[in-house]
Amino acid sequence: MASLRSITVNVDYNDISERISYFLQNFKSNAQLDEYDMDVDEEAAIYNDPNKGKYMNILQKVADRKQSMILIELDDIDNFENTRSDLVDIILENTHRYLDIFASSIDAIMPEATIDINYKDDVLDVILNQRRIRNEARLQEAGADAEKDMFPPQLTRRYSIYFKPPNNRFRPDPIALAVRDVRGAHLGKLITVRGIVTRVSDVKPALAVNAYTCDKCGSEVFQEVKSRQFTPITQCPSSTCRKNETKGQLFMATRASKFLPFQDVKIQEMADQVPIGHIPRTLTVHFTGEVVRAVSPGDVVDIGGIFLPMPYTGFKALRAGLLTDTYLEAQYVYQHKKQYDAMERNADMTLRIEELRRHGNVYDKLAKSIAPEIYGHDDVKKALLLLLIGGVTKETGDGMKIRGDINVCLMGDPGVAKSQLLKYISKVAPRGVYTTGRGSSGVGLTAAVMRDPVTDEMVLEGGALVLADNGICCIDEFDKMDDSDRTTIHEVMEQQTISISKAGINTTLNARTSILAAANPLYGRYNPRISPVDNINLPAALLSRFDILFLILDTPERDSDERLASHVAYVHMHNRHPDMDFEPLEPSMIREYISRAREKRPVVPKEVSDYIVGAYVQMRQQQKRDEGSKRQFSHTTPRTLLAVLRMAQALARLRFDDKVIFGDVDEALRLMEASKASLHDMSVGSELLDSTSASKIYKIIRDLANSDGERFISRWPMSTIRDRVLGKGFTDDQLQECIAEYSALGVWQTYRSNTRLAFINADSSDEELMGEPDSDVDMDE
Repeated sequence: MASLRSITVNVDYNDISERISYFLQNFKSNAQLDEYDMDVDEEAAIYNDPNKGKYMNILQKVADRKQSMILIELDDIDNFENTRSDLVDIILENTHRYLDIFASSIDAIMPEATIDINYKDDVLDVILNQRRIRNEARLQEAGADAEKDMFPPQLTRRYSIYFKPPNNRFRPDPIALAVRDVRGAHLGKLITVRGIVTRVSDVKPALAVNAYTCDKCGSEVFQEVKSRQFTPITQCPSSTCRKNETKGQLFMATRASKFLPFQDVKIQEMADQVPIGHIPRTLTVHFTGEVVRAVSPGDVVDIGGIFLPMPYTGFKALRAGLLTDTYLEAQYVYQHKKQYDAMERNADMTLRIEELRRHGNVYDKLAKSIAPEIYGHDDVKKALLLLLIGGVTKETGDGMKIRGDINVCLMGDPGVAKSQLLKYISKVAPRGVYTTGRGSSGVGLTAAVMRDPVTDEMVLEGGALVLADNGICCIDEFDKMDDSDRTTIHEVMEQQTISISKAGINTTLNARTSILAAANPLYGRYNPRISPVDNINLPAALLSRFDILFLILDTPERDSDERLASHVAYVHMHNRHPDMDFEPLEPSMIREYISRAREKRPVVPKEVSDYIVGAYVQMRQQQKRDEGSKRQFSHTTPRTLLAVLRMAQALARLRFDDKVIFGDVDEALRLMEASKASLHDMSVGSELLDSTSASKIYKIIRDLANSDGERFISRWPMSTIRDRVLGKGFTDDQLQECIAEYSALGVWQTYRSNTRLAFINADSSDEELMGEPDSDVDMDE
C-alpha cells in the first residue's frame, strides 16, 4: 500500500524568529512619539520611554508586574516591514503556530524587572519569579539533563499574547464576516466575525499545565495540556525513579499547576446578515486569559479570532461519527456600541460638543436629531431624549433605592410612527433591546432555566429585560401582551430587579433598565366618545409606573396633513430627511453628548423643591376636579411627583449643570401637559383650546401674575417673564410677538426701555414686583 506523499513547506522559522525579535525591539509608533511628555512623573516615564520601542515599553510593564496582556497589532508589523510585508500574511495563515513563536521571542528579549518582589505582590507572581530564578540556575549548570529538568515555558510566563487583526490594506475598515460566511478554508486562520452576543457562560479555570508530585522520589513533573482533553501521567518519568527502577505513583499538585480563565460565548448573526427565509446561525467563541469578560449578552461585536476544529468527545463522539464541531478562539474584541462609562474621551468630539453648547439651543437640536426622517412629534422626541439621559439613581443610608431611569409609554392611533421611534431609540442607546408584546412571554422577558451545555448544570439565562440592564428595553405592541406576562414587568419598572424562584434557584437579578412601550388604544383607534381611561385600558398599577404617557392621536387637519405628506414624499424621493435649519447630529455624537451629561449628578435646591411641591398639589387638585368627567387622563400619584423630579434632573444634566433650576421643572411640567395635548385638542362637547403660541405665552404670563394667590401683581420685570416663558420651551421671538400682539389689544404695555411690563386694566391697589412705587413710573414713556 503506497504511503501519502509528504510535502515540504519552505518556511525558515529561525529567520522569522529573528525578524519578530527585531520588530519587537525596534518598532516605534507615531502616537508614542507624539504623546511623550517630559513633565510626566518618573514611574510613567519608565513605561513611555521614546528611546525604546513600543513593545519594549509593554514588556517592561510585564516584567514589573504592571500588565499581563501583550496585544500584537499586525498593522504595526505591516508598517514596520513595508518592504517585506509577507510576515503578516504568514501569521494570518497559521496563527496558532505563530503565537508560540512570538512567546519564545518575547521570553528571549524580556527585560529585567525594575521593581523587586515584595510581600504586596500576588502569590502567583512570587512562585513564577522563583521558577524563573531556578530555570536560570539550571541553565548555568553543566549536564545534558539540564534542559529536561527545566520548567515548561508556559509555566513561567505571566503574560498572554493576542493578535489584533489588521485593517484591510485596500479599505480602511476591517472585513467582518457573517457567521454563515465562515468556511472550511478559514480553519487555522485569523478571521473577524461580526454578530450579537446571545449567551455568556461563567468564567471557569481551564488547565494549561498540569503538575504532579512523585510519592517515591519527590520530583515535580509537568504536563502541558494543548488540547481539550488529555490523559494524565500515572508513572513517574524522572531519572531517579528510572535509575532505581521504582515505579513512583504521581499525585496531582493543584498549587503548582497553571490554570487560565475560560469563558464560553455564543454569538448570533445580525438580522441584516440573514438571507431571505433563513434563521440566524450561531458560532461558539472561546475566551481564555485576559480577554474574558470582554463581552456581555446583547453586545454587538466584531471578534477577531482563530477558527479551529473541535472533535466531539465521550458519547457525543459515538453519535457524531466523523463529524466535528468548530469554534473561534478569541484574540481581539471590538465593541460597536460602548457603554457610556466605557467611552473614550476624544479631543475632536470634545471640541464638537463645546461648539454645540456655544451655539445654544442644545435641547431642541438634540431632540430634533432623534429620528429626523419622522415628521413632527417634537415633544415626544424631547421626552425620548430625557429617557436616554435619565435621572439620578439614589441609594439611601438604609439601602433603599430610588429609581433614576425614566419610563415612557407612547399610546396612539395606528400609523403615527411609534414603532419607528422605538427602533431608532434601541439603535441609538448603547444597550438597547427591542421586543414585541405578542412575541414575548413572561419567561422570555425575565429569565429562563436552561441546562448549561458545557457543565450540564441548571443555570438561569436572562431574558430581554436582563439583557437590557443599564440600557433601554423597547416593547412594541404593549397592549397585545397577555396580562400574566405583563405582570412580570411591574417589579422591573419600580424596583428594577427580577425575583426568580424556580428549579431550586432562588435569586434576584438586576434589571436597571428604562422601559419604552408603544401601545394602541382599546379599539385599535382612539374613541372620543368614551373616557381616556377606558381607551387606554391598562391597569392603574402599571400606568402609574410610567413617568410620562403620551397620547398621540391622528386627527384630520388640512395644513398638518399636507406638511406630513410632503415630508414623507421627500424622504421617499431623496432617501434622507428634508433640510432643517441645522444639520442633525449623528447617533454617535448623540451618544457621546449623553455620556458626558450622565457624569453630572444634579441636586434640587430648597426653593425649587418648594416650587415642585406647589405644582404637585395643583396637579392633584386638577385630578380631583376632572374625576367623574370624561377628561380624566390618568391618576396623579406620588410617583408623578418623582417623575417630575427625574425629568427635571435629566434636563439639568443636559445643560451640564449640578443644580436643578425653575426652568427645568417648568419644562418637565410642560411635557406632562403636552402628553395630554392631543386629548384636549379634540375634546368632545367643549370648546377647542386656542393652540397658538401667543395665547399660550399670554396664559403663562397671566398665571405668573396670579401666582401669589391673594393678590394680582400687575407689574413685572421682563427678565423674570423671559426666564419663565423660555423655560416652557418657547423662543424669544415668540415672546416678542406675543407682547406686541397683546400690547396692540390694550392688555398690557412695556416701559423703561422694554425692561418692565404692566397690565393696563389692573386695579390701582396692585403692587409692582420688586417693590418700586407707582408714582415714580410715567406710563407714557
